[in-house]
Amino acid sequence: MTETMSKEMLTADQEAKEVVANLLALKNEIRKVIVGQEESIDQLLITFLAGGHALLEGVPGLAKTLMIRSLSEAIDLKFRRIQFTPDLMPSDIIGTEILEEDHTTGKRVFKFNKGSLFANIILADEINRTSPKTQSALLEAMQEFSVTYAGTTYQLERPFFILATQNPIEQAGTFPLPEAQLDRFLLYIKIDYPSAYEERAILESTTGARQAEIQKVISGARILRAQKLVREVHISPELIDKVNQMIRATRPADATDKIVKDFVRWGAGPRAGQAMILTAKARALLHGNYAVTGNDLKHVALPVLRHRILMNFKAEADGVTPDDVTKHLVSRSLG
Repeated sequence: MTETMSKEMLTADQEAKEVVANLLALKNEIRKVIVGQEESIDQLLITFLAGGHALLEGVPGLAKTLMIRSLSEAIDLKFRRIQFTPDLMPSDIIGTEILEEDHTTGKRVFKFNKGSLFANIILADEINRTSPKTQSALLEAMQEFSVTYAGTTYQLERPFFILATQNPIEQAGTFPLPEAQLDRFLLYIKIDYPSAYEERAILESTTGARQAEIQKVISGARILRAQKLVREVHISPELIDKVNQMIRATRPADATDKIVKDFVRWGAGPRAGQAMILTAKARALLHGNYAVTGNDLKHVALPVLRHRILMNFKAEADGVTPDDVTKHLVSRSLG
């Protein structure tokens, strides 16, 4: 090994350690406000590291919005919150053209006035409360990191994250997200009730006079570099084979498992396998490791697959969920 190669490896290792330290500091800042929810916070950070978007679901009062806002406050990036309502129009979030007078020439010209999507971190609050027309306006931004208006395409600044929330128990006045849009979310994060100990800590910390102050501990440039490092994390060919087999096993036409044949209408597509490997790499780096293990894949399987497996009517009648199918396939494929 040459001296130059040795120095490059040392520099890369040092940079990886700095990224891990930044991520730990980011997590500690969020903990100042959010009690418990360790798995949900990890999954949010994994979403950032992997450069994707996340959908958070939980009943009212579980701090979904607060968690996202706290995360944004600890990152030196532009943050916007969009409250989705039934009357919200695509132009309200993308932007619109306005007629202005050019003071130098006296002529009137159309100028594009950028909407709320032109930020780095977007909190799409209660996304299922707006119409499909406005929901679909997010698709290009989520996939291409750009928006198109009147035939002109405008690039969004990177890094760019959409973190959406929805309420699972309220159905009146809601518009469920179509499968094509759900698939654009890298992770589907379900937030559960806190434990008795955590809930008492929440009551004590949120009803006093002292309010925690969150400091900015990581920059956008550092996050972009971290995203590149994620792709350099090693995963063995054997684990890639297991992911491939597991994703294919979710499809009734290729499945040998009775639970899939009986209850699954449509299985996960190739994007699910990509998401599973990329988020497993992100989880490995988040925990200071530079190689993916089977345990990393197990931890990301549920949020990766729960919105990419479509159940049939029999499953709904029998109470079988995508999580049940995923757990079965994980135990069979990953042990």
